[in-house]
Amino acid sequence: MTMSPGELKSALEAIIYAADEPATVVQLAAAVGEEKHVVRAALDELVAGFASDDRGVEIRAVAGGYRFYTKPQHHDVVRRFIKSLRPPLRLTMPGLETLAVIAYKQPVTQPELTEIRGVNCAGVLETLLERRLITTAGRKQVIGRPILYRTSKEFLMRFGLGDLDELPSLKEFEALAREALGSDDGIAEAAPEEALADVSAEASSETAPSLESAAEPAVESAESSPVVEAKAAESDDGRAEPDDGPAGRAARGGAN
Repeated sequence: MTMSPGELKSALEAIIYAADEPATVVQLAAAVGEEKHVVRAALDELVAGFASDDRGVEIRAVAGGYRFYTKPQHHDVVRRFIKSLRPPLRLTMPGLETLAVIAYKQPVTQPELTEIRGVNCAGVLETLLERRLITTAGRKQVIGRPILYRTSKEFLMRFGLGDLDELPSLKEFEALAREALGSDDGIAEAAPEEALADVSAEASSETAPSLESAAEPAVESAESSPVVEAKAAESDDGRAEPDDGPAGRAARGGAN
């Protein structure tokens, strides 16, 4: 039985809310039994409806799908609430610098990372893999066939990016990372600009979003997003796992 427009939007809203990862148009169309163009039209209306000033959350296209995020004007109050539940995902300055190299040079091998940063990156790579901010991308076809690394879907979600084309300029990356990964206790004091200056000569601020537009979604996607933070509980190894307990449900009900 075909859904009415109102029923379809209501169903899509429920699926996006319940999904642990961004829900794609293909997944949504299969779930509701409608054509993709019908679902896209309903999503456009749903997104527009949540864009009004009297709504505390909005639906965004991110990492190839759709997901709920808190709105910028509520960052501070949601951040205070989330911090009262658990500490943010932590990342050291060496981790930030290595992540920047991978983001702008990917795919890249450990020897290449070591050459660029001037230090052994094995331990940092392990941490980034544990945090699911990077993933492997096969092996480079050279002597020794070293493993290639690239950023993950979790990286896009943490930074509130739709795809890698939305990466900011290198000059803005540190500020963006501080917001996305927990500036208070997650990252050490700011490193000199030279620390990231040689990451990629091709990364130009002329083609990147402004600092304001880049940093804004990052705050939501890490500390103040009820989907990424309030729906997750920190496991023993530091990785975020779904939390369906009272705290997670309360956070979702309050902010989503």
